[in-house]
Amino acid sequence: MPALTLREVLALDPVRAAEPELLTGEAALDRPVRWVHSSEVYEGANFLDGGELLLTNGFGLTDTDEEVRRRYVRELTARGAAGLAVEIGRSLPAMPPEVTDEARRLGLPLLALRRVVPFVRITEAANRAIVARGLSGRTVVRPWGDDHTAALLADLADGQALNQPEVEARAALAGFHPGPGAQLIGVSVHGTRDVGAVDRAARTLGGSVLRAAFPGDVLALVAVLPGSGAKTGRDPVRAVQDAFRTAAAPGLTVAVGHAVDAGNGWLRWSETLRAARTTLELALTVPPPEPNAPQGPLVTSSRALALERELTRGGVDANQDRLTRLVQHTLGPLLAWEAAHPSDLVRTLEVHLRNGCSPTRTATLLHIGRQSLYQRLERIESLLGLEIDDPDLLGELLTATCAWRVVRGTGAGLGLGAGGLRTVA
Repeated sequence: MPALTLREVLALDPVRAAEPELLTGEAALDRPVRWVHSSEVYEGANFLDGGELLLTNGFGLTDTDEEVRRRYVRELTARGAAGLAVEIGRSLPAMPPEVTDEARRLGLPLLALRRVVPFVRITEAANRAIVARGLSGRTVVRPWGDDHTAALLADLADGQALNQPEVEARAALAGFHPGPGAQLIGVSVHGTRDVGAVDRAARTLGGSVLRAAFPGDVLALVAVLPGSGAKTGRDPVRAVQDAFRTAAAPGLTVAVGHAVDAGNGWLRWSETLRAARTTLELALTVPPPEPNAPQGPLVTSSRALALERELTRGGVDANQDRLTRLVQHTLGPLLAWEAAHPSDLVRTLEVHLRNGCSPTRTATLLHIGRQSLYQRLERIESLLGLEIDDPDLLGELLTATCAWRVVRGTGAGLGLGAGGLRTVA
């Protein structure tokens, strides 16, 4: 299906409400319009890539001489603009004759908008129509077919080159309206193609959701409004995790990305989705530092696996040798001991470090008595020849124990079995 034309844009209700009068360029009405922008400055041509219809209230054309106005039209034409629409009546009482003359000479469609209509209404309507036409006209076969929601989520998760107006228009077509002040959190659910768990969690949170099922998981953007679905001021990531612990069935794995402001741009939307998917891969492959709860879904977050994500940035294969050296250098005596004696010293060390070196918390999570924990800690310090609560050592020890789990889970080095992460960005 061909792209939306300038003639079709002029037929949209918000454009017609502005009572557009075509002054020049009738022969070019069937040229395609790639996007609709608005600008109040006469340097607006610098922001165009070609194929755009530019809306202006004419402020940039006031208090300028004839040559500046002619140069403005020439620059728009040189940038490949599909047309220029100028609001007449407020900033600009009448269309300057030199603008009309230059547009006619160059064949640029020039429109005079005789009634004031907020440009946001025109751009939203036009760009939604452009996006809808473009999606319905795609010839590339993708697994989700005509599912526009899945296509948008896939483009965001894959980091496709997009722009903010396009993302907003496509999200609106999918019925996703985050609302002012909303925070968006990417979610990836493994073990089902049913979106019901996502919908139930979104209802608990009181926000809107953009979700779709894919061959490997269910992917979603969940909007959390301030004070809705959770205590006011509560951490939105924790709120989303708690909602999925209630909404998701046992056996499912749910990975939650970080929170981003809905108004911060599509790149942030993409980042939280990508973080959720990377976290899901890690959650499915790398053994957890402590025993899982025996019932309910496994719900984790990108910040809970932040160290694992950093250690595997760029892929496991690219980091295999570095991680193996780190583990052997820092934990070699522990690994040698565990190879000869049944024990759980490395995991004990990591759980202890992750929980602030609290004996009570560590013993509870490992399901052992405090006296048994003290014996393990003494053994660890004796083998390593150091005090594990030394602040200078905490970072190195925690990084090494985490790297040990990554290497063990992926089967990379240390004589471990086969396995591996499918993808880690």
